[in-house]
Amino acid sequence: MTRPARPAPARSALPPARRLGLVVTLVAWLCATGTQWDVVQAVAWVRMFAENSRDLPVLAALERTFSPAARCSLCHAVSQAKQDEPGPAGTAGKSEAKIVFVHQAAESAIVTLSAVPAWPVADFTAAGTLRAAPPLPPPRA
Repeated sequence: MTRPARPAPARSALPPARRLGLVVTLVAWLCATGTQWDVVQAVAWVRMFAENSRDLPVLAALERTFSPAARCSLCHAVSQAKQDEPGPAGTAGKSEAKIVFVHQAAESAIVTLSAVPAWPVADFTAAGTLRAAPPLPPPRA
């Protein structure tokens, strides 16, 4: 019995060096925005739910997992790391300073013309109406 031919694996249009660069850039961006703590928190919740669901029904395990009173050591570590993480300006903790944007409307100005210049009508007429018609038939050279 013959096996059917397997299709060739799909290849990415990007070269491996470019793919690696994109992955490194994505990981750096996620770490710079603090997403690593959200991932660690999600892992902690999954572990807590798995441990709680062994002893409790599903709904009770969910309640205990997300209860602030029953936090695990990983949850405490994540909350402490989020508080200790420097802010965008390099300051630790949250800053209470706020930027206030104020918009002041500009005064309206009305510009009027004191005298309307008189334009000659000839400037607006068709170009051929003020010239003489060419001679018919055209001159021969």
